Amino acid sequence: MVTRRDWLRSTAAAGAALSLNPRILRAFQGQEMITRPVPSTGEELPIVGLGSSATFQRVARGDDVTQLEGVMQALVDGGGTVFDTAPGYGSSEEVAGAICQNLGISERIFWATKVNVAGRGGGSADPDAARAQIEQSFEYFGVPVIDLIQVHNLGDPPVQVGILEELKAAERVRYIGITSTSDRQYPVLLQAMRDYPLDFIGIDYAVDNLSAAEEVLPLAAERKIGVLVYVPFGRTRLWSRVGDREVPEWASEFDAHSWAQFFIKFAAAHPAVTVVTPATSRAEHMVDNLGGGMGRLPDEDQQARMIEFVSQLPEAG
Repeated sequence: MVTRRDWLRSTAAAGAALSLNPRILRAFQGQEMITRPVPSTGEELPIVGLGSSATFQRVARGDDVTQLEGVMQALVDGGGTVFDTAPGYGSSEEVAGAICQNLGISERIFWATKVNVAGRGGGSADPDAARAQIEQSFEYFGVPVIDLIQVHNLGDPPVQVGILEELKAAERVRYIGITSTSDRQYPVLLQAMRDYPLDFIGIDYAVDNLSAAEEVLPLAAERKIGVLVYVPFGRTRLWSRVGDREVPEWASEFDAHSWAQFFIKFAAAHPAVTVVTPATSRAEHMVDNLGGGMGRLPDEDQQARMIEFVSQLPEAG
């Protein structure tokens, strides 16, 4: 077994990228990833990316991280680019950065990370500590410019958004934003969206978690702010709810052939959403997730049917 420390020291990463099963890759033939424009610039981004919390984070902090090679390679080979991470996600930044440099795919990644030194309980952020945290992200990724840095969990926006504005003006960061996955913080988030020149927000949104659609997503559309959707599976909640049920046959009307695609397509269907970033630590799941960004998306009537269907499922235990 290769330890994380030994692997990160390796210049060859113990070999090249893991090969995906050709049978799995054939499922992509003839299909292209849906893209959405970044509202502030018009840059097109693939609508499905990769998050690095949850299982990705757990594997990244373990002794053997080689399986994450396949995940990162599957992301770019399948047409995705956006990789969302954070210093708060354990070793995710460090491991992903090393993997991408060793595989030679760093320039194919849209690097989206976060900053927050204010702590979970809020309070003030030390500007020097925030800058140091950001510099560490640059070191991990090995790139001169980071595509997106967001203030994590609304941590001291006056200080930390201010630092991001400086970095954007210096052309070291292309886009800036702010995140929250707690509806209790939505009033503060809404105010921040009005007060700061944000390019993005990161928000929780799922077929059984529609709170963001009430005010947050409409305001994002109004103010031309891009949206990264987090936890489209409700972390593990939606998997618990569907259990061993089959995906309903009518889901084929919008090309959803798995539950992952069903959930991702629901989130992606909202017109204010720019990219959906489910986390995974398995290459085959990455491939499946990318399928959620291909083919048709559900229309409003189909979305209503999806909501009704899921509402009838048992609550998660």
